[in-house]
Amino acid sequence: GLVLGVYSSEKDDSAAQFTSAADAFDRLVSGKLRALLSLCGSPLKKGKTRIFHGLHQDFPSVVVVGLGKKNAGINDQENWNEGKENIRTAVAVGCRQIQDLEIPCVEVDPCGDAQAAAEGAVLGLHEYNELKQKKKPVVTPQLHGSAESEAWQKGVIYAEGQNLARYLMEAPANYITPIKFAEHIEQKLRSFSTVKVHIRPESWITTQEMGAFLSVAKGSAEPPIFLEIHYLGSANTNDSPLVFVGKGVTFDSGGISLKPSSGMDAMRADMGGAATVCSAIVTAAALNLPLNIIGLAPLCENMPGGKANKPGDVVRAKNGKTIQVDNTDAEGRLLLADALCYAHNFNARAIVNAATLTGAMDVALGSAATGVFTNSSWLWTHLYEASILTGDRVWRMPLFEHYTKQVTDCPLADVSNIGKYSRAGGACTAAAFLKEFVTASHWAHLDIAGVMSNKDEVPYLRKGMAGRPTRTLVEFAARLSQD
Repeated sequence: GLVLGVYSSEKDDSAAQFTSAADAFDRLVSGKLRALLSLCGSPLKKGKTRIFHGLHQDFPSVVVVGLGKKNAGINDQENWNEGKENIRTAVAVGCRQIQDLEIPCVEVDPCGDAQAAAEGAVLGLHEYNELKQKKKPVVTPQLHGSAESEAWQKGVIYAEGQNLARYLMEAPANYITPIKFAEHIEQKLRSFSTVKVHIRPESWITTQEMGAFLSVAKGSAEPPIFLEIHYLGSANTNDSPLVFVGKGVTFDSGGISLKPSSGMDAMRADMGGAATVCSAIVTAAALNLPLNIIGLAPLCENMPGGKANKPGDVVRAKNGKTIQVDNTDAEGRLLLADALCYAHNFNARAIVNAATLTGAMDVALGSAATGVFTNSSWLWTHLYEASILTGDRVWRMPLFEHYTKQVTDCPLADVSNIGKYSRAGGACTAAAFLKEFVTASHWAHLDIAGVMSNKDEVPYLRKGMAGRPTRTLVEFAARLSQD
């Protein structure tokens, strides 16, 4: 199969504007492609397709996809590069139509941006069907032509990184336990000489005095794991690293503060923070990015066992601060508190944590963007500019002292794990809680609860767990390596 792009006409009655690849193919078939398109009537709109059969013996089926306006670039209103997003969407739609025809291989028009085209193809075809007997046919996307092969390969690596996060998040919690998560990531990194992986057991976590993390883990029969990854990509291995920290709750029942049963199955993806940061490091290693990155993922389940945290319990974090656990379903911040304390051991250039932390984040932004809370405008600028390129957007949220007072005004301990006004500003009070465990001057907390899954909002992702914002983290790291 072959996927080719066509731009929207400036006027409804004007001839379609082909990409250079589509134009070359049209000449190869003596103008038949253009003639057939004109016979179809109305111009091809953005994201829409036409399928033609029998035009050329090498490509029995050709899908022509609408790319929108030719010169679409950065849209300041939308905070993304519209041209890149149009390509990702169009290519994904075209590749899925080839898949529906059960054709095993598809060549893809680079559409003027081979990286975006590769991302659209590889992201658009991904589907978790590991446990089904009936599977969709596997389709291998390839670049049509050879002019932009380096950019195409880069796009494939970016997309495969996000697909790894999607795989980990989508898999059932009995298949991705804390130890199985860690082993899966270790296996993915095994071939890179620049990477060392440490799978820390419960005994190590205890010696580190991570009392907040351990208090969450003790409600489950699954032992906790602290996954630590060192990627040494810089020419100087002693250069200050970028430290990624990811919340790794492989299943979140809510603990004693039990969640409603409706939709609880989606909490197999409550390790989305760990999945995205670890996948970003796998991608950085594959790209051979010239910087040092350390990944930290506290992994456990939050279950209502006989030893589980009880509302009102007080636990002690690694930095000595006591925490009153007023709601056992606000457990992710307990894991992160200890992991953030540990992150300060590495003289970090910046610390970035990601977590499916609060339902309040979903209420605030929905699935449009990841909420970013940061004490560093430098860090914010890099994240924001990276997200414009990837189309996987971020939006800055407040870290006001106003919210800090709501978690430090606590009757029994130094801090409470929920704000005293309960639901009001829930994402902001969660961020204020984390700030109590951070002394680094460049720190960002990414609340990814709203972007955890996809229904139909991102057209080049199928329904299911989204793996967002893996590509933005990779692009951010790439920018940092050049800074």
